[in-house]
Amino acid sequence: MALSELYTKYNRVWIPDEEHVWKSAEILRDFKPGDDALQLQLEDGTEMLYSLDTSSPQLPHLRNPDILVGENDLTALSYLHEPAVLHNLKVRFVESKIIYTYCGIILVAVNPYKQLHIYGDAVINAYSGQNMGDMDPHIFAVAEEAYKQMARNNKNQSIIVSGESGAGKTVSARYAMRYFAMVSKSGSRTHVEDKVLASNPITEAIGNAKTTRNDNSSRFGKYTEISFDRRYQIIGANMRTYLLEKSRVVSQSESERNYHIFYQMCACADQPEFKSLRLLRADEFRYTSMGGETAIEGVDDRKDMEETRRTFSLLGLTEDFQADVFKVLAGILHLGNVEIRNAGSDRSSISSSDPHIAAFCDLLGVSPDGVTRWLCHRRFVMVTETVVKPVTSKRAVNARDALAKQIYAHLFDCVIQKINAALQVPGKQHSFIGVLDIYGFETFDINSFEQFCINYANEKLQQQFNLHVFKLEQEEYMKEDIPWTLIDFYDNQPVIDLIEAKMGILDLLDEECLFPQGTDQNWLQKLYNYLADNPLFEKPRMSNEAFIIQHFADKVEYQCWGFLEKNRDTLYEELIDTMRTSKFPLLANFFLEEEPGGVGSKGIKVRPARPGVKPTNKNLRTTVGEKFRSSLYLLMETLNATTPHYVRCIKPNEEKMPFEYDSKRVVQQLRACGVLETIHISAQSYPSRWTYIEFYSRYSILMSQQELVLTDKKQTCRTVLQRLIQDSNQYKFGRTKIFFRAGQVAYLEKLRLDRLRGACVTIQKHVRGWSHRRTFLRMREAAIILQQYVRGQRRIRKSVTAAALKQGWAAVVIQRYWRGHLTRQIFRMVRSSSIIIQAFTRGWIARKRYKKMVEVQKALILQKYARAWLARRRFQTLRRLVHNVQLSYRCQQLRKKLEDQGKENCGLLERLTSLAGAHAQGLDKLHSLEAQLGKSATEKASLEEREKKSKEDAAKTIAQLQQEKDGFIVQKQDLEKKLADTATEMKDGFDQIKTTLKEDLEREERLRKIAENNLDLQKEDHEKEVEILREENRRLKEERVRLQRQTEEGAQVNTDLQDQVIQLTKHVKVIPELRKDLHNLQTQRDDLDRRMKGQSEEAIAKMSVITRQLLGGMMEEEVISLHVLASDGPEQIYEAGDLVTAFDGLQKASRVLERKQKEQKEVSDSQIEGLMFKVEHLQNENNQLQKLFQEKMSVNDSIGQEVTRLNQENMVIPELKQTVSELQRHKQELEEQLEEQTRGMTEQIEEISKKLQMNVEEEATQRRLLEQHEQVKREEVERRVEELEEVLRRQKNTETEAKTRFTQEASRLTAENMDFEEQLDMKDRLIRKLQNKIKSLQTSEKANQMPAPTIPKEYLGMLEYKREDEPKLIQYIILDLKPRGVVVNMIPNMAAQLLFMCVR
Repeated sequence: MALSELYTKYNRVWIPDEEHVWKSAEILRDFKPGDDALQLQLEDGTEMLYSLDTSSPQLPHLRNPDILVGENDLTALSYLHEPAVLHNLKVRFVESKIIYTYCGIILVAVNPYKQLHIYGDAVINAYSGQNMGDMDPHIFAVAEEAYKQMARNNKNQSIIVSGESGAGKTVSARYAMRYFAMVSKSGSRTHVEDKVLASNPITEAIGNAKTTRNDNSSRFGKYTEISFDRRYQIIGANMRTYLLEKSRVVSQSESERNYHIFYQMCACADQPEFKSLRLLRADEFRYTSMGGETAIEGVDDRKDMEETRRTFSLLGLTEDFQADVFKVLAGILHLGNVEIRNAGSDRSSISSSDPHIAAFCDLLGVSPDGVTRWLCHRRFVMVTETVVKPVTSKRAVNARDALAKQIYAHLFDCVIQKINAALQVPGKQHSFIGVLDIYGFETFDINSFEQFCINYANEKLQQQFNLHVFKLEQEEYMKEDIPWTLIDFYDNQPVIDLIEAKMGILDLLDEECLFPQGTDQNWLQKLYNYLADNPLFEKPRMSNEAFIIQHFADKVEYQCWGFLEKNRDTLYEELIDTMRTSKFPLLANFFLEEEPGGVGSKGIKVRPARPGVKPTNKNLRTTVGEKFRSSLYLLMETLNATTPHYVRCIKPNEEKMPFEYDSKRVVQQLRACGVLETIHISAQSYPSRWTYIEFYSRYSILMSQQELVLTDKKQTCRTVLQRLIQDSNQYKFGRTKIFFRAGQVAYLEKLRLDRLRGACVTIQKHVRGWSHRRTFLRMREAAIILQQYVRGQRRIRKSVTAAALKQGWAAVVIQRYWRGHLTRQIFRMVRSSSIIIQAFTRGWIARKRYKKMVEVQKALILQKYARAWLARRRFQTLRRLVHNVQLSYRCQQLRKKLEDQGKENCGLLERLTSLAGAHAQGLDKLHSLEAQLGKSATEKASLEEREKKSKEDAAKTIAQLQQEKDGFIVQKQDLEKKLADTATEMKDGFDQIKTTLKEDLEREERLRKIAENNLDLQKEDHEKEVEILREENRRLKEERVRLQRQTEEGAQVNTDLQDQVIQLTKHVKVIPELRKDLHNLQTQRDDLDRRMKGQSEEAIAKMSVITRQLLGGMMEEEVISLHVLASDGPEQIYEAGDLVTAFDGLQKASRVLERKQKEQKEVSDSQIEGLMFKVEHLQNENNQLQKLFQEKMSVNDSIGQEVTRLNQENMVIPELKQTVSELQRHKQELEEQLEEQTRGMTEQIEEISKKLQMNVEEEATQRRLLEQHEQVKREEVERRVEELEEVLRRQKNTETEAKTRFTQEASRLTAENMDFEEQLDMKDRLIRKLQNKIKSLQTSEKANQMPAPTIPKEYLGMLEYKREDEPKLIQYIILDLKPRGVVVNMIPNMAAQLLFMCVR
């Protein structure tokens, strides 16, 4: 059928429109060949004439039927053309809010500019394992198809995501990678999937920026290879980048921003990590404020910086490397703020006081002189000499910007290399899936070198896409056994040759870059000369600074300014050398010379369109265009070696409004991304494809009765098509599908609509005839009835008399009474029968209810006894367990008590032995002192004899001594002041230590109060011991008071000695000997004092040992603190507070011991079963322990008696000291003694301070050791607790399993009981029915006879029973019923019926 025959009335077409691109209209009159216009009606109701050329009429595009509108796949449309695609996308996007649509092998994704909840884990699980056409179009469906083909065919795959800036390419690529990470979870500890996903925030931070079209635009191309092992789980990834937009670092357009990372750093400038970078606000740096706007609405740069740093750490990049990266970025910002001033017509300069150049050099470790010099100068190497020439400020600014761009480009490559290294995991790659996130076709008002390279890359991708689509079409036809004919499609190879072939645009550009004086204008003139004959190259009419290329998508005009500079990407060699000498290793590595064939080759040979120019020296470097072409060839080889999958992202509007559709913008992108090319290739062959079942179900209405009878549906479809479409070239029959040319499905739809329209007309005809006939018959019947009534009334008037009326009235009255009598009889019969039925039914219901109550009561009694037995059993088991636990716990307590008391006995015995030794030594010393006193008495007599001779010499010496005394008094006052100051300082320090210790003790007391309630018996024993120790403490206090009295008496002796100084002046000759004696006595006194101190320290040490033994290593810190308090100074040794604190420490130690015992009690619960078998043995041990306890009490009594004896012996010490004081009264030179005491005090204070420091350090070390020890113990305890918990869980699981089995068995038995009860009820019902029938027969027989008087049966209800069961009831309920246990409590609440039964 010809296509022109489809332009009939009621069909719709598409006509061009300036605003909406295409507009729909309906044909009002059939089109005939030769017509010069089509009569159309628009959707708004206006009519118009669409003019046509009669010679070769270009008819408008036909619109698809409504059934095809909103299809998932655009290639399923009958009419494949631009307006049909545009309308289908609009209907799905605007009306159905669906953003994904298939177009053959392409997934078209329209950016909704809104967060949609279609990317969760549930959606991923839904698409996993599904075929591509089974579910709605989605990016996950494409990813699943790629993953499935990789696993099924063992072939590498690639997903190519392209589109304009702001179309959603980056998001689509991110979701595809997320799908692979979720589907191929490896479960390994490397977390490669998380690392692959974590690379996205970093690359977006350093490679994305805000543009006028997109707030997060990717300014580079990225190809990510995700590697899989043989189990198809992710083992690593590799990333390749293409054409980073380096010019954005130094310049941005209006309302645009630099790369995100700069603004993130400026937002975090106040953080301590960034203080050293000397960062300012973003609007204070030149490179970040050119676009005017430094913030993006809805974006928090500070939070984004935290995310960037988190992903850095997740990828394993160290903090040092991150700091180095931030240093380089901060250096770039400071370099942009370096001010370059004009120093003349051809000179420029940089101020040495510029803070930004200093910051740049400090951060990057370069020489400020070298940077400032080579930014403003350039070196030219001649044949015979080297010339350094200054440059203008403009060229200096260009050099500065070139340096900034080069540093950023190197930093970008370095970060990408680090990411690739982090994503590499040990393991062999079996296959990979590549995700290509690359820029789409771009055309702006001003297009430069970047747009040229981007469009060149899109030309290559479009060529690869066309070849792949053509290949897939061929495979589809071969699979269906359809003859294949060559399809003509657009080939963009001429455009690619224009760009990359010999003497092409890139070739001429590289050639012009070789000339030092080459300019953009010269290069453009060469293009005009060499490429003027090429039809794809044009020269603008109104400009001599641009050229036009006819790309596959559209014509693009490129401005030539900047092409050479961007292609060269030059940086002065002097600046490169300066950067190489940097002390900053990262920057120096950026500018190292690359070895040929080192980086970037990777063993892949690329064959370019022509052999490249080999550089002969450093000045002939590879250009940017050559590098880009080589990387593009590598990409094409990779894509050709894989199976590609295409995702085309569409930007629906420029205002970024959610679900707003701009047809003009969408059409531009559809033309540019190859969607229409796919439709063109499909439309040239057989675009519409229906399976045989779909065709049969849809077009069975067009089949005849003979065709419908056939069983073979394929043959039916063949015969129907051959009858409907005469031209066999318009369709082809495949194995599973029928292939139609463009428009044939629409023709079939027209035939179907015509058949339906004809059927509707036939149905309407018959329905209308039936309705009219029905109304006519009703009218005719009404007329006949009216006639009858009229004629009957006439007859009545003629024939009816008064007698006839009376007879008729009487007959009506008789009928009324007779009918009333009959109805009353019937009512009485019905009433009596209904009463009988109600009686029987109520009796049956009451009997059934009573039976159920009896059964329930029996079950309750059984449950009652069973529950009571279970409760008694549980109580007995618990009581046994509690008894066992109590016995084991008390035995352990007694054991510990005996061990502690044995330790205390050992300590007290050691203390007694030491005290006895000390007393023996004291007695020996006292005997020696008595001998010395006798000698001193003899010497005193000799001294009195010599007294007279030494009077004259004494006068002189007295004067000298008086002077020395005055000086010593002054020194003494100074020393006393110093002592007072140091004493106050020491007291303050000790007070602080005491307060801290008290706070710690209070905290511990709070914790120990919990354990005090459980261990009252032990506390009483310890309190008795503490009372004994306090009595000893009181005795020691009394000794201390006596010693203080002796010291006071010594002070009085000193005053007496001062009074007798005048008398002693007479004994001048004997002064040296007296000095010696006095010195000996002083040393003896010091020895006594030291021994007393040693005794007190030994007592305190033994008390600390006792506490440690009690604590078992758990209170080392408190003991150490008490030791420090005991060694505060010589004056505090004799204080009673230390002993009190020591005894308090003992009491606290006992509390800690109680807490420890409580913990051990918890541990001992796990050993209950083993202890049950040892109860008898433990009872025997308990008796033995009681005997040992009594022996220990007797030992304690003996120890107390020994202590009292020793205290009585200590009373001798004051008498000996009194004799010593009497000897000292007769001695001289008290001032020297005071001086020696002061010196000794200062030395002691210094020693005490040193000891304190040493003690503090030892305490710190001991605390660390204790903490480590406690941690180990805690870990062991936690491990044991976990083991116990596991055991308990297992027991609980077994109990729960047993309970579940018991409940299942009980439910099964109850179900069986219910079934038996239902069967019994059915049998009872049958028996009762038979009995009722027998009774009814008997009553019917007796009715004829005389009725006998009926005795009403007494209604017993629940108490009804059978006579034969009466002895059993008496036996069970009255005689044998003996409530026990729990049942006793239920007797007052028993039902009244049971009580009545018991009474009866």
